[in-house]
Amino acid sequence: MASQENLIKLVHKATGHTYFTRKNRKKLANVKLKFKKYNPFTRKREDYVETKK
Repeated sequence: MASQENLIKLVHKATGHTYFTRKNRKKLANVKLKFKKYNPFTRKREDYVETKK
């Protein structure tokens, strides 16, 4: 079972919609993740950026 400490929050700035995913903190400690994910409000794939929980 995975721990909660590896979870990160991905947020779309315009709508505020969020996704949660996991991050390898040993390899990606200083990297801020940016993913293209589906936004149900706009019905498009848009950029989600890592923020604090």
